[in-house]
Amino acid sequence: MPTVSMTVNGKSVSGEVEARTLLVQFIRENLGLTGTHVGCDTSQCGACVVHVDGKSMKSCSLLAVQADGAEVTTIEGLANGEELHPMQEAFRNNHGLQCGFCTPGMVMSAVDLANNNKNPSEEEIREWLEGNICRCTGYHNIVKSIKEGAANM
Repeated sequence: MPTVSMTVNGKSVSGEVEARTLLVQFIRENLGLTGTHVGCDTSQCGACVVHVDGKSMKSCSLLAVQADGAEVTTIEGLANGEELHPMQEAFRNNHGLQCGFCTPGMVMSAVDLANNNKNPSEEEIREWLEGNICRCTGYHNIVKSIKEGAANM
């Protein structure tokens, strides 16, 4: 079995994996970081979004071996101890979540958007989130949250 090594949330990690192991499985099962969710198993919902080398990626569509040597950030890596990341804080302030299942992927996608666009329009936010599905909300408060989070980053 191949061994993968990467930096996850600032910490060097490694482990043996089957060649077919998805990055989301490695994160959840090998590292015990369960904030990254598996929603659809088909890369449609976006619940599994993490950052790989600074870019948002669906970790259910990436093999762990493809992330060998990469810098990976999960939802657990955003906060600074007890201090929430500005995007997480904005989601809390604006009720940008309901059941919370999609929230980690939404937040990770939103952070990537804000890193590339400090003042995204509502249209740009909605377009960016096309790969993230929320079955609970009408996205209004999610968009509002991302607008505030981007402004505070």
